[in-house]
Amino acid sequence: MAKLTAQLRPEWFPHFGRFWRLIAIRWMGQGTDGLYQSALAAFLLFSPERAASAQSAALAFAVVLLPYSLVGPIVGTLLDKYSRRQILLTANSLRAFTLVFVALVLVFGNTGALLTLTVLVSFGINRLILAGLSAATPRLVSEENLIGANALSVTGGTIAIVLGGGLGVGLRKVFNTIANPDQADALLVVVAALGYLAAALLALRMGKSELGPEPHQIAPAWFEGFNEMRAGFSYLWARQTSFVAIVVVAIQRGGLTALTLMALILERNTFNDAQNPDAGLGGFALALVLSGLGITLGAVITPPITRIVDRFLWSRWAMAAAAVMPIVFAFAQNETTLIATGFFTGMAGQAVKVTNDAIVQQRTNDIFRGRVFAVYDVVVNGAIVSGALLCAFFLPPSGLTPVVPMAIALVYLCAALLLMNKRVFR
Repeated sequence: MAKLTAQLRPEWFPHFGRFWRLIAIRWMGQGTDGLYQSALAAFLLFSPERAASAQSAALAFAVVLLPYSLVGPIVGTLLDKYSRRQILLTANSLRAFTLVFVALVLVFGNTGALLTLTVLVSFGINRLILAGLSAATPRLVSEENLIGANALSVTGGTIAIVLGGGLGVGLRKVFNTIANPDQADALLVVVAALGYLAAALLALRMGKSELGPEPHQIAPAWFEGFNEMRAGFSYLWARQTSFVAIVVVAIQRGGLTALTLMALILERNTFNDAQNPDAGLGGFALALVLSGLGITLGAVITPPITRIVDRFLWSRWAMAAAAVMPIVFAFAQNETTLIATGFFTGMAGQAVKVTNDAIVQQRTNDIFRGRVFAVYDVVVNGAIVSGALLCAFFLPPSGLTPVVPMAIALVYLCAALLLMNKRVFR
């Protein structure tokens, strides 16, 4: 028992040193992401004059996530050529400026092409920031502490998104007392712009070359992005374990997105009065908070367990465990089982995520990290968008169907049994 207790102590915290400064950038930015996304969700999906459907929600997911698939090739090249600290500084500053323009669009209640374009730009910039943070992590943390570092930074960032979303819901209620709904959403976006500006200033606490990349003998030109993206893909393809780790995370995130979309429609149109979208927004926020608690638990238990259990085996177990609650939810669809599904699937999924992140980071040379994590994000975001679109195809207006959760469970089990076996995932 004493030996086990010693293994479970989070002894990796004191060894993070200057990594805490990178964490501060991530948490500030992702907390602001949550606030920003709550403003967009309220504007597009939970406004009384705008009916929510699975198709409109899936389109919103696509708008948020597809930009990175377009800019990803350039992002990977930039992260492997230029100072990652400078990229974090510039990208956060640029995003703050972009959100001011988004706020102006919301003031005029524009739901058309102009809003879509401005949101595409703002989220495209965000993918550059997140890929840069992932590529920089191994520069500040030892190999043996990578799982702990990912558990803390990535999971803390997820919690920050949830807290930011909750703050956004609260601030919107306050702003609604002094402005109309569209103006309230615009004010929220202005607050988010200030948050991104703060993240930019936090980047100045890092040294200009501290986050890499390593000097190259021949640095790729930024306009060779697609060729360099292909080089990153080839690098991964030659390292089968890293490639499979990314594919598994993509599958897990795609399924979780489908469940999130289903929860949104259920809370908006079935579990609450469709004529009272604020109640639906509150129910959805509660489901996200409890899912965030599950995600936190998954991250907390993973570092000590992977000091005792082989990390590949633990990741496989977690992927299989993620399939359990969707099966339960398929046969008993109510608000309680929805929340339980979010909690347990989030917990198991985060265990998969932080473990596989560390596997990829550990097995990637720093010269290729920017391009590899660009490929990583493109693959994962493509799976998230695909999960949302496929879910929207099968979801009725009420959101009630056993097809979606059963399909998710089946795909999770196939990934655990077929992809994560000893022949492939090692």
